[in-house]
Amino acid sequence: MMSFLPYFSAETWTLLALLITLIVVYGYWPYGVFTKMGVPGPKPLPYIGTMMEYKKGMTNFDTECFQKYGRIWGIYDGRQPVLCIMDKSMIKTILIKECYNIFINRRNFHLNGEMFDALSVAEDDTWRRIRSVLSPSFTSGRLKEMFGIMKQHSANLLNGMKKQADKDQAIEVKEFFGPYSMDVVTSTAFSVDIDSLNNPSDPFVSNVKKMIKVDLLNPLFLLIVLFPFTGPILEKMKFSFFPTAVTDFFYASLAKIKSGRDTGNSTSRVDFLQLMIDSQKGNDTKTGEEQTKGLTDHEILSQAMIFIFAGYETSSSTMSFLAYNLATNPHVMTKLQEEIDTVFPNKTPIQYEALMQMDYLDCVLNESLRLYPISPRLERVAKKTVEINGIVIPKDCVVLVPTWTLHRDPEIWSDPEEFKPERFSKENKESIDPYTYMPFGAGPRNCIGMRFALIMIKLAMVEILQSFTFSVCDETEALGSGLRTTWSDTWMCPNPTWTPPPIPSTSLFTASIGSFSFLKSSDPLDVV
Repeated sequence: MMSFLPYFSAETWTLLALLITLIVVYGYWPYGVFTKMGVPGPKPLPYIGTMMEYKKGMTNFDTECFQKYGRIWGIYDGRQPVLCIMDKSMIKTILIKECYNIFINRRNFHLNGEMFDALSVAEDDTWRRIRSVLSPSFTSGRLKEMFGIMKQHSANLLNGMKKQADKDQAIEVKEFFGPYSMDVVTSTAFSVDIDSLNNPSDPFVSNVKKMIKVDLLNPLFLLIVLFPFTGPILEKMKFSFFPTAVTDFFYASLAKIKSGRDTGNSTSRVDFLQLMIDSQKGNDTKTGEEQTKGLTDHEILSQAMIFIFAGYETSSSTMSFLAYNLATNPHVMTKLQEEIDTVFPNKTPIQYEALMQMDYLDCVLNESLRLYPISPRLERVAKKTVEINGIVIPKDCVVLVPTWTLHRDPEIWSDPEEFKPERFSKENKESIDPYTYMPFGAGPRNCIGMRFALIMIKLAMVEILQSFTFSVCDETEALGSGLRTTWSDTWMCPNPTWTPPPIPSTSLFTASIGSFSFLKSSDPLDVV
């Protein structure tokens, strides 16, 4: 090797040394941020920061850091500094007090493709405008109008379960909850009735499943983690995390639906799409600055897209977690069924007002969301350098609230791993600090569809528990305290039971996270 040295000029060696120096400096340069701030945290590796720690599981990593470093620590997602906080006063300041001025935006990897103007990734004034247009769609009055549509699909869900009740087999939970969520969302968003429970190969269903698959080893994701400056460049080149064929399908389908509305083929239903179109038409009559308040054609399609993806995945997962918690806590399920039988005796049809007044149902759902929140992490990006509680947060630093870990903090929640709905009873819930319980986020940028999701989940669960009982079986795996990335390795099997009193039945129903199995018995079983 030494024999080749004379063949390189001094200039060449100088350039090589400079290149190596730049590579080393680039690899280590960003990792002094938290040292300067006096914030503890795991030691980062060159280029990748602390991302190798995610092999433990994202929520396990958060919990481990909390136990080791306290309520404030710093990590690095590649070269991106991420300040993690579990201090209540800081959470309030970031999510509420300084939301509009400094922390209005979420982290944006700039690879959103056609969904660049969706509510979840829109920024600053664009986000404000879109949110203000969409908010009227989620008022109590609007949701009550949509309740009848939800009931049609909850009836389909129940019928689908009953068809399986005589079969001795196990199935994936999302084979029921996923189609139900999809049907409710597409019906209420733009009046399209898919009936995906009976049509699992429908293009809407197959494409949304492709859309929600997240691959952290995606080369584009790794490229942005290692070289963040490439994000805007790749965005200009139309690169996206999402499969182009999938987004093209949805945008074409939604554009066709909207075109039909524009030409006068409107629906009698009051759906989200029509409300957005109406706001656009109202905008056409305005002039000057007022005209910017409506949505563009592309923005309307993007919001319809985000309704599908957010509504499908979050609602079906929440229902699956809830079913698991009921199956593993039968005393809670029994008490809930007693409330259901009291409010809706003899399986009377579910009424909106009565459903909203079910106290124990609220307790059960809130406790399930504590253990398995919709958003296991909340993120905001600092628009400028700011000092909060003596900590100087630099511009462009990501601030993260590890909701999953916060919801299991033993200093806040007694027996945090236990499923105890009574925590949210009328007597106890007033003592719960709102900045320690945030399953849907908090502040102006919380989940806009929170009440919509809660209603469709409550409706489905009440109708199911009027006729069925969840229970575990041999295939059931304990979920534990860490968040799994897929449902395929998680089973929740049911044990025989069918129909709460006063009417016994000879059919037995068993449910599971990941799977349902159904048994038949000649001996009627009471559930209460």
